Amino acid sequence: MARFAVVAAAAVLVVLAVAPVPEVAAKKWTVGDNKFWNPNVNYTIWAQGKHFYLDDWLYFVYDRNQHSVLEVNKTDYENCISDHPLRNWTRGAGRDVVPLNVTRHFYFLSGNGFCFSGMKLAVKVEKLPPPPKASPVKNGGKSSIVAGLVAQLVLPVIGLAFGAMWNENLWL
Repeated sequence: MARFAVVAAAAVLVVLAVAPVPEVAAKKWTVGDNKFWNPNVNYTIWAQGKHFYLDDWLYFVYDRNQHSVLEVNKTDYENCISDHPLRNWTRGAGRDVVPLNVTRHFYFLSGNGFCFSGMKLAVKVEKLPPPPKASPVKNGGKSSIVAGLVAQLVLPVIGLAFGAMWNENLWL
């Protein structure tokens, strides 16, 4: 049993070292961070320096008895007009998620006059930039040597170890 644990742990480590780690594209943004969606928070400053990408999400947390999440056009955003929103994202629980699934400017505000207390947010959604290109590996470089050793030595040894354990009934 101990041999199996050692071989299994070695196999997992090798796979983790060799397998590429997928890049996570979408991000969930909690609007206002720990101040959430409340009056007297400057959401312009909160959004500064952040990059909102296609398929990210905005997570609004607020007092459901007082506030709302309304998507409006730019003019209504600038003038705090909530009478005819493009979309009402308020679902009643005070925990609303807005998918940013189009590359454009989004404008949000809270109704009932709370926009005048700062409850408005504008974000520009962009396409995710392409990943950086990998630098070419020179022949004989450290990474090519390690990859070659793993492919030629370590993986076959692990395969042989598992086969031997199978034949010896060491799986139990």
